[in-house]
Amino acid sequence: MSRLSGVICALALSAASAQGEAQKYDAASFPGFVVDEVVVPVPSEIFSVLDKLGEPNWKQELRGVKTPTTTDRYELSLIFGTVVAEGFVAVQAQDKKAVEDIGREVLNLAQSLGLTKAVRPHAQSILDAVEKNDWKAVRKEFDQTQATVRFEMERTRDIDHAQCVSLGGWLRGTASATSVVAKAYNADRAELLNQPMLVEHFSKSITGMSSEAKSNATVAAISKGLTTIRKAMDSQDGNITQEQVTTIRKTSEELLAQILKK
Repeated sequence: MSRLSGVICALALSAASAQGEAQKYDAASFPGFVVDEVVVPVPSEIFSVLDKLGEPNWKQELRGVKTPTTTDRYELSLIFGTVVAEGFVAVQAQDKKAVEDIGREVLNLAQSLGLTKAVRPHAQSILDAVEKNDWKAVRKEFDQTQATVRFEMERTRDIDHAQCVSLGGWLRGTASATSVVAKAYNADRAELLNQPMLVEHFSKSITGMSSEAKSNATVAAISKGLTTIRKAMDSQDGNITQEQVTTIRKTSEELLAQILKK
Protein backbone atom coordinates (compact mmCIF):
# COMPACT_ATOMS: atom_id res chain seq x y z
CA MET A 1 0.00 0.00 0.00
CA SER A 2 1.22 3.55 -0.72
CA ARG A 3 1.85 6.18 1.92
CA LEU A 4 -1.77 7.26 1.68
CA SER A 5 -3.69 6.38 4.80
CA GLY A 6 -6.58 3.95 4.96
CA VAL A 7 -9.08 6.78 4.88
CA ILE A 8 -7.63 8.06 1.63
CA CYS A 9 -7.67 4.61 0.08
CA ALA A 10 -11.25 4.19 1.21
CA LEU A 11 -12.28 7.48 -0.30
CA ALA A 12 -10.75 6.43 -3.60
CA LEU A 13 -13.34 3.66 -3.84
CA SER A 14 -16.74 4.23 -5.35
CA ALA A 15 -19.31 5.94 -3.12
CA ALA A 16 -23.06 5.98 -3.40
CA SER A 17 -24.43 9.38 -4.33
CA ALA A 18 -27.85 10.74 -3.50
CA GLN A 19 -29.13 9.18 -6.72
CA GLY A 20 -27.45 5.84 -5.95
CA GLU A 21 -24.84 6.28 -8.67
CA ALA A 22 -21.20 5.38 -7.94
CA GLN A 23 -18.77 8.26 -7.84
CA LYS A 24 -14.98 8.15 -7.85
CA TYR A 25 -12.89 10.24 -5.52
CA ASP A 26 -9.40 11.21 -6.61
CA ALA A 27 -7.14 10.16 -3.72
CA ALA A 28 -4.15 11.94 -5.24
CA SER A 29 -5.88 15.28 -4.88
CA PHE A 30 -7.01 14.72 -1.30
CA PRO A 31 -5.56 17.53 0.86
CA GLY A 32 -3.84 16.69 4.11
CA PHE A 33 -0.55 16.72 5.91
CA VAL A 34 1.93 13.83 5.94
CA VAL A 35 3.18 12.43 9.24
CA ASP A 36 5.32 9.29 9.27
CA GLU A 37 4.17 8.39 5.75
CA VAL A 38 0.51 8.67 6.73
CA VAL A 39 -1.72 11.36 5.25
CA VAL A 40 -3.89 12.96 7.94
CA PRO A 41 -6.76 14.46 5.94
CA VAL A 42 -7.88 18.06 6.14
CA PRO A 43 -11.20 18.02 8.08
CA SER A 44 -13.24 19.97 5.51
CA GLU A 45 -12.51 17.39 2.83
CA ILE A 46 -13.83 14.59 5.04
CA PHE A 47 -17.18 16.36 5.27
CA SER A 48 -17.12 17.07 1.53
CA VAL A 49 -16.80 13.35 0.87
CA LEU A 50 -19.62 12.61 3.30
CA ASP A 51 -21.81 14.84 1.14
CA LYS A 52 -20.97 12.63 -1.84
CA LEU A 53 -22.65 9.76 0.00
CA GLY A 54 -26.01 11.45 -0.10
CA GLU A 55 -27.61 14.44 1.55
CA PRO A 56 -27.19 14.08 5.32
CA ASN A 57 -29.31 16.22 7.60
CA TRP A 58 -26.39 18.07 9.13
CA LYS A 59 -28.56 20.07 11.52
CA GLN A 60 -29.36 16.78 13.24
CA GLU A 61 -25.63 16.17 13.68
CA LEU A 62 -24.94 19.53 15.36
CA ARG A 63 -24.09 19.70 19.05
CA GLY A 64 -23.67 22.55 21.45
CA VAL A 65 -20.23 24.02 22.05
CA LYS A 66 -20.36 24.30 25.82
CA THR A 67 -16.83 23.23 26.69
CA PRO A 68 -15.58 22.18 30.12
CA THR A 69 -13.41 24.45 32.23
CA THR A 70 -9.88 23.13 32.53
CA THR A 71 -6.31 24.39 32.62
CA ASP A 72 -4.82 21.10 31.42
CA ARG A 73 -3.16 21.81 28.06
CA TYR A 74 -3.62 18.25 26.80
CA GLU A 75 -7.34 18.46 27.46
CA LEU A 76 -7.54 21.97 26.04
CA SER A 77 -5.83 20.77 22.86
CA LEU A 78 -8.22 17.83 22.51
CA ILE A 79 -11.19 20.13 23.09
CA PHE A 80 -9.86 22.60 20.54
CA GLY A 81 -9.73 19.86 17.89
CA THR A 82 -13.32 18.78 18.62
CA VAL A 83 -14.63 22.36 18.49
CA VAL A 84 -12.97 23.04 15.13
CA ALA A 85 -14.47 19.81 13.78
CA GLU A 86 -17.85 20.91 15.13
CA GLY A 87 -17.36 24.03 13.05
CA PHE A 88 -17.31 21.90 9.91
CA VAL A 89 -20.59 20.26 10.92
CA ALA A 90 -22.08 23.74 11.38
CA VAL A 91 -20.77 24.78 7.96
CA GLN A 92 -22.32 21.69 6.37
CA ALA A 93 -25.61 22.61 8.07
CA GLN A 94 -25.13 26.25 7.02
CA ASP A 95 -26.18 27.27 10.52
CA LYS A 96 -25.01 30.87 10.99
CA LYS A 97 -25.62 31.06 14.73
CA ALA A 98 -23.81 27.78 15.38
CA VAL A 99 -20.80 28.90 13.33
CA GLU A 100 -20.70 32.24 15.15
CA ASP A 101 -20.84 30.49 18.54
CA ILE A 102 -18.11 28.07 17.51
CA GLY A 103 -15.94 30.87 16.13
CA ARG A 104 -16.08 32.65 19.48
CA GLU A 105 -15.36 29.42 21.36
CA VAL A 106 -12.34 28.79 19.11
CA LEU A 107 -11.00 32.19 20.13
CA ASN A 108 -11.65 31.50 23.83
CA LEU A 109 -9.79 28.20 23.63
CA ALA A 110 -6.95 29.84 21.71
CA GLN A 111 -6.61 32.33 24.55
CA SER A 112 -6.40 29.49 27.08
CA LEU A 113 -3.68 27.89 24.94
CA GLY A 114 -1.78 31.16 24.60
CA LEU A 115 -2.42 31.33 20.86
CA THR A 116 -4.79 34.29 20.64
CA LYS A 117 -2.57 36.35 18.34
CA ALA A 118 -2.26 33.50 15.83
CA VAL A 119 -5.93 32.50 15.86
CA ARG A 120 -7.70 35.87 16.14
CA PRO A 121 -7.43 36.72 12.39
CA HIS A 122 -8.99 33.35 11.49
CA ALA A 123 -11.79 33.74 14.04
CA GLN A 124 -12.62 37.21 12.72
CA SER A 125 -12.52 35.96 9.12
CA ILE A 126 -14.93 33.17 10.07
CA LEU A 127 -17.40 35.67 11.53
CA ASP A 128 -17.02 38.02 8.54
CA ALA A 129 -17.56 35.19 6.04
CA VAL A 130 -20.66 33.98 7.89
CA GLU A 131 -22.19 37.43 7.61
CA LYS A 132 -21.70 37.21 3.83
CA ASN A 133 -23.03 33.62 3.67
CA ASP A 134 -19.68 32.67 2.13
CA TRP A 135 -19.61 29.08 3.34
CA LYS A 136 -16.61 28.15 1.21
CA ALA A 137 -14.59 30.86 2.93
CA VAL A 138 -15.80 29.76 6.37
CA ARG A 139 -14.71 26.20 5.68
CA LYS A 140 -11.32 27.42 4.48
CA GLU A 141 -10.80 29.49 7.65
CA PHE A 142 -11.64 26.55 9.90
CA ASP A 143 -9.07 24.48 8.00
CA GLN A 144 -6.49 27.22 8.37
CA THR A 145 -7.31 27.69 12.05
CA GLN A 146 -6.42 24.09 12.84
CA ALA A 147 -3.34 24.26 10.62
CA THR A 148 -2.16 27.46 12.33
CA VAL A 149 -2.56 26.00 15.81
CA ARG A 150 -0.68 22.85 14.85
CA PHE A 151 2.08 24.94 13.24
CA GLU A 152 2.47 27.17 16.29
CA MET A 153 2.58 24.17 18.62
CA GLU A 154 5.12 22.35 16.46
CA ARG A 155 7.19 25.52 16.09
CA THR A 156 7.54 25.66 19.86
CA ARG A 157 8.20 21.90 20.02
CA ASP A 158 4.77 21.32 21.56
CA ILE A 159 4.32 18.16 19.48
CA ASP A 160 2.21 16.19 21.97
CA HIS A 161 -0.37 18.97 22.14
CA ALA A 162 -0.42 19.29 18.35
CA GLN A 163 -1.23 15.58 18.14
CA CYS A 164 -4.04 16.10 20.65
CA VAL A 165 -5.56 18.76 18.38
CA SER A 166 -5.60 16.25 15.50
CA LEU A 167 -6.96 13.48 17.73
CA GLY A 168 -9.84 15.60 19.00
CA GLY A 169 -10.78 16.67 15.49
CA TRP A 170 -10.57 13.14 14.12
CA LEU A 171 -12.75 11.72 16.89
CA ARG A 172 -15.46 14.33 16.29
CA GLY A 173 -15.28 13.75 12.55
CA THR A 174 -15.48 9.99 13.06
CA ALA A 175 -18.53 10.38 15.29
CA SER A 176 -20.21 12.41 12.53
CA ALA A 177 -19.22 9.92 9.84
CA THR A 178 -20.50 6.90 11.76
CA SER A 179 -23.73 8.70 12.58
CA VAL A 180 -24.34 9.57 8.92
CA VAL A 181 -23.41 6.08 7.72
CA ALA A 182 -25.51 4.32 10.37
CA LYS A 183 -28.65 6.23 9.37
CA ALA A 184 -28.50 4.83 5.83
CA TYR A 185 -26.13 1.89 6.04
CA ASN A 186 -24.68 0.09 3.05
CA ALA A 187 -21.25 -1.41 2.41
CA ASP A 188 -20.08 1.42 0.12
CA ARG A 189 -20.93 4.10 2.66
CA ALA A 190 -19.33 2.10 5.48
CA GLU A 191 -16.11 1.84 3.47
CA LEU A 192 -15.50 5.48 4.38
CA LEU A 193 -14.76 4.26 7.90
CA ASN A 194 -12.13 1.75 6.78
CA GLN A 195 -9.04 3.69 7.90
CA PRO A 196 -6.86 1.32 9.97
CA MET A 197 -3.59 3.00 8.98
CA LEU A 198 -4.81 6.33 10.32
CA VAL A 199 -5.93 4.74 13.61
CA GLU A 200 -2.56 3.00 13.91
CA HIS A 201 -0.85 6.35 13.26
CA PHE A 202 -2.71 7.98 16.15
CA SER A 203 -1.98 4.99 18.42
CA LYS A 204 1.73 5.22 17.64
CA SER A 205 1.62 8.97 18.19
CA ILE A 206 0.34 8.43 21.72
CA THR A 207 2.93 5.72 22.33
CA GLY A 208 5.64 8.20 21.34
CA MET A 209 4.33 10.95 23.64
CA SER A 210 6.04 12.03 26.85
CA SER A 211 5.33 10.18 30.09
CA GLU A 212 3.38 13.22 31.28
CA ALA A 213 1.10 13.12 28.24
CA LYS A 214 0.54 9.38 28.37
CA SER A 215 -0.33 9.55 32.09
CA ASN A 216 -3.11 12.05 31.36
CA ALA A 217 -6.38 10.22 32.06
CA THR A 218 -8.08 11.43 28.88
CA VAL A 219 -5.12 10.63 26.65
CA ALA A 220 -4.84 7.17 28.24
CA ALA A 221 -8.56 6.55 27.63
CA ILE A 222 -8.19 7.57 23.98
CA SER A 223 -5.25 5.20 23.58
CA LYS A 224 -7.39 2.32 24.87
CA GLY A 225 -10.36 3.40 22.76
CA LEU A 226 -8.25 3.50 19.59
CA THR A 227 -7.43 -0.17 20.13
CA THR A 228 -11.15 -0.94 20.21
CA ILE A 229 -11.78 1.14 17.08
CA ARG A 230 -8.89 -0.52 15.25
CA LYS A 231 -10.23 -4.00 16.04
CA ALA A 232 -13.68 -2.94 14.83
CA MET A 233 -12.17 -2.18 11.42
CA ASP A 234 -10.89 -5.75 10.95
CA SER A 235 -12.78 -7.61 8.23
CA GLN A 236 -12.05 -10.76 6.27
CA ASP A 237 -13.85 -9.57 3.16
CA GLY A 238 -12.90 -5.90 3.47
CA ASN A 239 -16.44 -4.77 4.29
CA ILE A 240 -17.37 -2.87 7.44
CA THR A 241 -20.58 -4.35 8.86
CA GLN A 242 -23.37 -2.41 10.51
CA GLU A 243 -22.32 -3.90 13.85
CA GLN A 244 -18.77 -2.66 13.32
CA VAL A 245 -20.07 0.81 12.47
CA THR A 246 -22.00 0.78 15.75
CA THR A 247 -18.87 -0.19 17.71
CA ILE A 248 -16.78 2.56 16.08
CA ARG A 249 -19.52 5.10 16.71
CA LYS A 250 -20.09 4.07 20.33
CA THR A 251 -16.37 4.15 21.14
CA SER A 252 -15.74 7.52 19.48
CA GLU A 253 -18.79 8.98 21.27
CA GLU A 254 -17.56 7.67 24.63
CA LEU A 255 -14.14 9.23 24.06
CA LEU A 256 -15.70 12.54 23.04
CA ALA A 257 -17.83 12.47 26.20
CA GLN A 258 -14.67 12.07 28.25
CA ILE A 259 -12.92 14.91 26.42
CA LEU A 260 -15.90 17.21 26.96
CA LYS A 261 -16.59 15.87 30.47
CA LYS A 262 -20.19 14.94 29.61
